[in-house]
Amino acid sequence: MNTALKRAIRRSFEQAAASYDDAAFLQLEIARRLDERLDLMKLAPTRILDAGCGTGFAFPLLNRRYPKAELVGLDLAHAMLAQARQRLPRPSLLGRVGSLFAGAASPLVCADMANLPLARDSIDLAWSSLSLQWLDEPEAVFREARRVLKPGGLLLFATLGPDTLKELRTAFAGLDGHGHVNRFIDMHDLGDALVHAGFANPVMEMEYITLTYADLKGLLRDLKGIGAHTVLEGRREGLMGRAEWRRLTENYERFRSEGRLPATYEVVYGHAWVGDKNNWDDGRKVIQLKIEQRQMGLR
Repeated sequence: MNTALKRAIRRSFEQAAASYDDAAFLQLEIARRLDERLDLMKLAPTRILDAGCGTGFAFPLLNRRYPKAELVGLDLAHAMLAQARQRLPRPSLLGRVGSLFAGAASPLVCADMANLPLARDSIDLAWSSLSLQWLDEPEAVFREARRVLKPGGLLLFATLGPDTLKELRTAFAGLDGHGHVNRFIDMHDLGDALVHAGFANPVMEMEYITLTYADLKGLLRDLKGIGAHTVLEGRREGLMGRAEWRRLTENYERFRSEGRLPATYEVVYGHAWVGDKNNWDDGRKVIQLKIEQRQMGLR
């Protein structure tokens, strides 16, 4: 991802941190559904990474499921982490003393998911709920996740697919020639990226979730509240005029059903396990040679 786009994403979420939870009902629901998938996983992690943790809305879910695990929250935006700090589980007195003597790192880290400041083989579960869609190089993120995961570790994520906000994209089409709705990566391409990053047999699932609104302003207000307004390259600078707003509203009204305006989200879930790690992080295979020595005697 280029630096300018990364700055735009960070700025968007810095500005949305204070209002995020008020508009994040979809994010909370998807995190809950992602957590339910762990019912089927045999895992007892000692250290969990929440990559793209936002305001820490998944912390209570992860802490309730794995109360003995150390939780590390990572996000690109400082303001999001400031909100997340309030949701960090409070360690026991014994845990605080142990961390003090062990020199433990901060449980909150401001960093890029594609460049994790974590040691190799230091995480048992890498969790990411609705963060990958902001990145244009998922394979780089998956390679980093595999690097920090221990052998036998699990990567579990939810992201958004190409049909997300399809009504809004259609309503904007031809309006002014600018990009207004972010493009999201197809589920099959994400599965391929997992394989290329060294994960074996990834499992991908998809479902549609539709929210409804009384008017278009309500939808756009929620998108702004969670920092999800457009961060595309080539996006329009400045506000729309009255005529353009009227056209946009009229275009969206074609989707009204039973008195409400729909907003469709294509939600993609994926998980993959780390094997024995006989590969380098760049995908090169490690070949182990067994040299057999024989003693030969003379007759």
